[in-house]
Amino acid sequence: MLPMLPYHPIAHYFLLTLFGSILSTHIHACTSSESTSLLSFAFTLSSPSLNWTTMDCCRWEGITCDVAGRVTHLHLSSKGLKLKGGIFSSSPLRNLTHLTHLNLSHNSLYGSLDQAGFILSLGPLEVLDLSFNLLSGELPGSLSNNIRMVDLSSNRFHGAIPSSFFQQAKNLTRFNVANNDFSGYIPSSICVHSSSLIRLLDFSHNNFGGNLSRGLGNCSKLEVFRAGYNNLSGSLPEDIYYATALEEIAIPANSFYGGISNRILNLTNLAILDLYLNNFSGMLPIDIGKLSKLKVLLLHSNNLEGFLPPSLVNCTNLLELNLGFNLLKGNISAFNFSRLGQLRKLDFMSNHFTGILPISLYSCKSLRAIRLSLNNLEGQIQPEIVSLKHLSFLSLSGNRLTNVTGAMNILKGCRRLTVLILSTTFIGEEMPDGAHMADFDGFQNLRILALRGCELTGQIPIWFSKLKKLEILDVSLNRITGSIPTWLGTFPMLFSINLGSNLISGEIPKELCTLPMLLSEQTAAQVDHGYLELPFFASQAVPDASILQFNSLSYYPPSIFLGNNSISGNIPTEIGKLQRLRTLDLSANQVSGNIPDQISNLKNLEKLDLSVNHLSGEIPPSMKSLSFLSYFNVSYNNLEGEIPKSTQLQGLNVSAFEGNLKLCGSPLLNLCQSFNVTDTDDDKNDGNQILGFHISVVLGFTIGLVGVCGSLLLIKTWRDAYFKFLNNVQDRLKC
Repeated sequence: MLPMLPYHPIAHYFLLTLFGSILSTHIHACTSSESTSLLSFAFTLSSPSLNWTTMDCCRWEGITCDVAGRVTHLHLSSKGLKLKGGIFSSSPLRNLTHLTHLNLSHNSLYGSLDQAGFILSLGPLEVLDLSFNLLSGELPGSLSNNIRMVDLSSNRFHGAIPSSFFQQAKNLTRFNVANNDFSGYIPSSICVHSSSLIRLLDFSHNNFGGNLSRGLGNCSKLEVFRAGYNNLSGSLPEDIYYATALEEIAIPANSFYGGISNRILNLTNLAILDLYLNNFSGMLPIDIGKLSKLKVLLLHSNNLEGFLPPSLVNCTNLLELNLGFNLLKGNISAFNFSRLGQLRKLDFMSNHFTGILPISLYSCKSLRAIRLSLNNLEGQIQPEIVSLKHLSFLSLSGNRLTNVTGAMNILKGCRRLTVLILSTTFIGEEMPDGAHMADFDGFQNLRILALRGCELTGQIPIWFSKLKKLEILDVSLNRITGSIPTWLGTFPMLFSINLGSNLISGEIPKELCTLPMLLSEQTAAQVDHGYLELPFFASQAVPDASILQFNSLSYYPPSIFLGNNSISGNIPTEIGKLQRLRTLDLSANQVSGNIPDQISNLKNLEKLDLSVNHLSGEIPPSMKSLSFLSYFNVSYNNLEGEIPKSTQLQGLNVSAFEGNLKLCGSPLLNLCQSFNVTDTDDDKNDGNQILGFHISVVLGFTIGLVGVCGSLLLIKTWRDAYFKFLNNVQDRLKC
């Protein structure tokens, strides 16, 4: 019997560690064939190089092996991978015969999956994620039977999805091909072959067309169906209401029509219903409140009509409710919003609602955004709105509200307010100012202020100068008088000003050309504009401008609109400092002097309107360097000389230059006369010679005439002989 060795904890720990290391090495040792395949794949990449240098490929970054050392997982997402060339489907990855998970998403891989049966060659593959790459071509004929998840979103695939594509995919649970260029019909056979397991289908942002075929009702476990932003049409298939596990239906921006069926109430698990920007009509289901799990209801931009169903208040989990741009009606103040305690966003824009602002709305303490614009509401803004401590977006434009001064005094108590749009309401009142806005300390977070089209009188109020976070100011289409205050150029964040169509006089202050956010891209890049709670709608003040939607102020064009006022004086040369400016409108004023050459420094300028002023001189030749200029108008001034030759200016309509009698050159029919110095001197010499010849002839004739006539008058014998000669000639002519 062997003697017992004494127990040493350190030695015991060392032996266990050594044994574990040996066992681990034995379990995870990479096979040479798969190591070679991985290295071959790495060789096809141009950048960056993978740090695969150790002997055991199972320890490489992004690699997972099974107990036999066979590669099962390859996860290299967001590594900046790029192929050197060739077809992606020829990748040596096909030699990884036990690969179950392949994730190469968020890289720059390109090529096609259709050739050489790449997907089918990976027989055991269960998860395939190639999203956010540059892959193209058509899909292969079918998927493998082991596949559970396929994500090919955000690539460049095109063509139709083959009808046989899902025939072998018995275990498919998630299929995402969003944001590609697929066309044809959305296949209806998916749920025939994968009916027991499929949970997510995403076909959004493609070019699918036609009707949505029957078949979704067979997807008994389908939870998410997305097909928005396509060319789909027709009515929703009735069998979609059999898919009772559905939690999300998102089919916006198509051409679906017909009513919203009452059978949608069968989908009691529905949390997101997104049908916006279609042609749905009719009334909302009267018992829509049975969808008590609804969190997001987006039905805007359709043709829905009728009244708000009272049962809607039973959707107590609603976070976002958007019914804007429809034909809904009724007294909104009679609707009890108080039960929608979790509501964060409410948008009823552009309907036919009447009544006053509903007091019950102020019970929704979670509200961050309210838009009730373009309805028929009346009355005043109530003080209770201050209780909405999270309110950051408020738009009540296009109603019949009164007491703008009272409204401003109340709303300045909404400390988190960032967007305030009160255009085309408070008609004909006086701009809040003076004692009414004394000790002003509100709106410290305000980024957008719009009081457009209210016909407000008075001057630009001094309390505007305290809005240090203001980025967009629009007080156009009012009756504002006085001059542009110099402090308007001191706003640290302001990059869009619209004072157009007022009664403003005086000169353009040079201080306006010092706005930091218009000076350089470097300054602007330091500002995080973020996203708005609701989209902001705006149109540029140029002919035929369409209404644009902005979800973030990052995309809103830097601009100055001063048109249609009584502004005089010269255009300040300092205007050339505003290098971020994309729109400048000084039209229909009394601006005089020359167009400053410095305006050509505005390299990002897209729209320039200087029409109907008193500008003189030439159009600066340097303006031909404004390569982004798409709209330009200098009509009805006193300009002269040749229009600078550039692709932008010559491509404009004649109306952009008309009303300048001394202006010439394309596109005007009034062509400029060309002068050459050498030719002009020759012409002058030729003219002098001709003039000398004419003078010599006249002088010779005069001298000869005087000599002959003088001799006849002074010498009698010559005179008698001359008349005798004439008599003889006359006699001969009579014969």
